Amino acid sequence: MAVKIKMTRPELKRYRDAVTRYERYLPMLQLKQQLLQMRLREVARARDEAERAAEEAAGKFRRYESVLADLSGVNPRELGAPREVRTTVINVAGVEVPTLDDVEFTAPRYSLFGTPAWVDQVVEDLRDLSRQRVALEIFDKQKELLNRELTRIIQRVNLFEKVKIPEAREAIRVIRIRLGDELTASVARAKIVKGKLAEAEAGESDNPADHSEVEEMSG
Repeated sequence: MAVKIKMTRPELKRYRDAVTRYERYLPMLQLKQQLLQMRLREVARARDEAERAAEEAAGKFRRYESVLADLSGVNPRELGAPREVRTTVINVAGVEVPTLDDVEFTAPRYSLFGTPAWVDQVVEDLRDLSRQRVALEIFDKQKELLNRELTRIIQRVNLFEKVKIPEAREAIRVIRIRLGDELTASVARAKIVKGKLAEAEAGESDNPADHSEVEEMSG
């Protein structure tokens, strides 16, 4: 339902003030939108790099999968699994997002002499794969949070650009026309009243009774 506009000067001022607020706030929203979009592009590039690194690490590990079943006394998969993931929350354009600080692993506990030399490399490749997978999860979370905020900001930018500001300007236009018409009508009425008063005064001066009264008073 359309909002009913009051055709008054206070209402005109209210809409003018509203336009001023919207036009002052809109550039800040647009800047935030640009910052979020820029950050999302950075996250996308970093995620692509992490995904390529994860695929490379996974490819290295696959070369050893066939011999892991015969390995005894050590579990490379367990040693390659993260023991702790440390993150820090940072503020990006008003959005708090996690960033990866470090991934910790369980210290290897196996005989260096009784274990094939390639086990060390397998563990290292698995840890590298784990780091990249953790990084992918962090980047996905960043993307989710930033996209959510970007959607909200875009909605507000569109609201101001396509609804609030045009509506306020249209209200200002309509009120100004109405007030202008009322002023014109008021001036016209004033002219009519003034004309009638002038006619009345002229008519009274031409009245014969008035002339005789003036003569009697002068005699």
